[in-house]
Amino acid sequence: TQYSFKEVFGTLVVQKELFDVVAKPLVEDLIRGKNGLLFTYGVTGSGKTHTMTGSPGDGGLLPRCLDMIFNSIGPFQAKRFVFKLDDKNGVDVQCEVDALLERQKRDAMPVPKTPSGKRQIDPEFADMINVQDHCKVEEVDEDNVYSVFVSYIEIYNNYIYDLLEEAPFEPIKPKWNNCNTPVRNGDFIPPQSKILREDQNHNMYVTGCTEVEVKSTEEAFEVFWRGQKKRRIANTQLNRESSRSHSVFIIKLAQAPLDADGDNVLQEKEQITLSQLSLVDLAGSERTNRTKAEGNRLREAGNINQSLMTLRTCIEVLRENQMYGTNKMVPYRDSKLTHLFKNYFDGEGKVRMIVCVNPKAEDYEESLQVMRFAEMTQEVEVARPVDRPLCGLTPGRRFRNQAFREELSRKLEMRGGPINGETEEQSVSEMFLQNFPPLPSCELLDVNDDQTLPKLIEVLEKRHKLRQMLSEEFAKNVLAFKTMLQDFDSSIVSKENYIQGKLSEKEKTIAGQKMELEHLEKKIKTLEYKIEILEKTATIYEEDKRNLQQELESKSQKLQRQASDKRRLEARLQGMVAETTMKWEKECERRVAAKQLEMQNKLWVKDEKLKQLKAIVTEPKNEKPERPSRERDREKPVQRSVSPSPAPNAPPVRLRHRRSRSAGERWVDHKPPSNLPTETVMQPHVPHAITVAAASEKALAKCDKYMLTHQELASDGEIETKLIKGDVFKTRGGGQAVQFTEIETLKQESPTGRKRRSSPSNPDPPEDAADSEWTDVETRCSVAVEMRAGSALGPGYQHHAQPK
Repeated sequence: TQYSFKEVFGTLVVQKELFDVVAKPLVEDLIRGKNGLLFTYGVTGSGKTHTMTGSPGDGGLLPRCLDMIFNSIGPFQAKRFVFKLDDKNGVDVQCEVDALLERQKRDAMPVPKTPSGKRQIDPEFADMINVQDHCKVEEVDEDNVYSVFVSYIEIYNNYIYDLLEEAPFEPIKPKWNNCNTPVRNGDFIPPQSKILREDQNHNMYVTGCTEVEVKSTEEAFEVFWRGQKKRRIANTQLNRESSRSHSVFIIKLAQAPLDADGDNVLQEKEQITLSQLSLVDLAGSERTNRTKAEGNRLREAGNINQSLMTLRTCIEVLRENQMYGTNKMVPYRDSKLTHLFKNYFDGEGKVRMIVCVNPKAEDYEESLQVMRFAEMTQEVEVARPVDRPLCGLTPGRRFRNQAFREELSRKLEMRGGPINGETEEQSVSEMFLQNFPPLPSCELLDVNDDQTLPKLIEVLEKRHKLRQMLSEEFAKNVLAFKTMLQDFDSSIVSKENYIQGKLSEKEKTIAGQKMELEHLEKKIKTLEYKIEILEKTATIYEEDKRNLQQELESKSQKLQRQASDKRRLEARLQGMVAETTMKWEKECERRVAAKQLEMQNKLWVKDEKLKQLKAIVTEPKNEKPERPSRERDREKPVQRSVSPSPAPNAPPVRLRHRRSRSAGERWVDHKPPSNLPTETVMQPHVPHAITVAAASEKALAKCDKYMLTHQELASDGEIETKLIKGDVFKTRGGGQAVQFTEIETLKQESPTGRKRRSSPSNPDPPEDAADSEWTDVETRCSVAVEMRAGSALGPGYQHHAQPK
């Protein structure tokens, strides 16, 4: 059996190569705002969990995905609580002040554990996340801020549980009683299952699921490891640490653009993009008779196989709808696994599946089923483009703003002035006042001092003149600025009018294009409906064509069989014709020989008669010849094959039918088609009989007597007729049986050629009475005599003869 896949990895492939081919494109799509889904699927013990999490020293797909995400968005991450997830699968954005207040509020809450940032990495998984590749996405939007949220759920027995939910007692190791149910006491609260809901964008999400904001690979993998310890793992015959549930690790990436200054996040919810990457480690598919599961393990295996079967059914229906243009409903709701990810199958994200195959001989049949299903999933194409909201702000504003700040601070430091804006204004006014002439000393020490005041007056007048000049210049500048403002306002008004005119024209054009688009959409719908009808008609025609081809093939096969039967029948008929021809040739030869013998006998009889007649003629008339005795005739019998035919002038003898002695009963008269009428006077006749050429069950059922007419050639060449009679009985099985009781024989014989006198007296008969004096049995008894049963002469006396 051969299966083809997009990529096949050997047993010695490293985790990095697998990640580069399968998971790296999904992480790149996540950064660009698109959703992704990654499955690991296979039989128990085939390496699904190892592929997803990896081993110490060689991390799997999950830690590598986290490392690539944080390497790409590291310098562009937002502070904690700037993005805030709501309970309806949405995200809100807060300003820096609200985020700071919430951070302070969270820090003030009593937390039993120390914060993850101040704690060292757990050595249990430290080697798994120590990825040295530093893989990152090349084209990251630098004008956005990013934040990562992770959640971890499991689907167990078709129920959804939150693995990150804090419980008062360890929920995975409860106290179990003899009935395999947890003890209901105050120390243990069983985990509550979550329900699925649909948000306003028709995406499915788990309500009340714990979503943790993480800022590094270590922190994210620590959250994953904490939930991994709560997964339901049980011993089965196939794997000691077999996972009995489907685990789903969801990575959500929220991103929003910066404002026009490039400092803070743009406070518009419509500009937030929330993308999601789901990493699914499916439970192992295996047959329960191989796991030796009982009780709870058996019920778990049944639910696992049921959810995987629903996944297969959904893929098959999607493939059928895509290939044949049908619109069958996909049964997403039959399983929580398919219901959670139905948006991906409808085209809201890219789906990748890793098929893990174990080369064990015991897993042969399950591996075939897994590969057959995985090969079929490649034929389903549900890709759909995702439109990102347009920001409309200048790209590259983050780094330009940072460069502007750095350059401003550098220049101010070079001038020695303060950094803030208010002191800058004060330094400019001080520089302006320093340009005035300095005031002389105003102290009057002498009464007769007449120089200090005139100097002061002169300086003040100069200052006043400068002030007037500055005020005039300022007024001129104000007027010039006013005119410039008026010109600018007028130009703005004219531009606004021009823009309004252009906008009205564009709106008209847009309205016309909208009408044209509506017309084209209607036309597209009509054409799609026509295409659908044509596809259905083509499907019907193809079906009719297939049926007609099958009918044509069956007819041609039937004709071939009939031709072969005809050839066989022709060969059989030719053989029968040849056999019949040979048979009739032999029969003709036999009959010719019999006829020759008969003619020889007739010639001999005539010769004898002529001799007798010559003896009578030549014998003297006065002597009456003594008639030979019967004993002498008996001593010398003359053999005759066939009696001579009657003389032509003899009157025709009316044939008498010999009736059966049981004429009152119903008979079946079985006469073969080759039956020949004999020349005897008596003929067999049964009145009211059913005459048949071949004995049938229908004829036998109506009668109680049976008679078969059988003819054969005797030793002397004459035809001998035998009447074989019998009684008809009904058998136990509902049929008829014939018991033969008697045989009657009808045969034509020729008497001997002796003669005797009719009367011994009258020794001298006349010459014309010569023939009347000598006679034989034929002359004495020219007709047949039949004596009935019970007469005085005895039963069944028959005599056959013909006139001489």
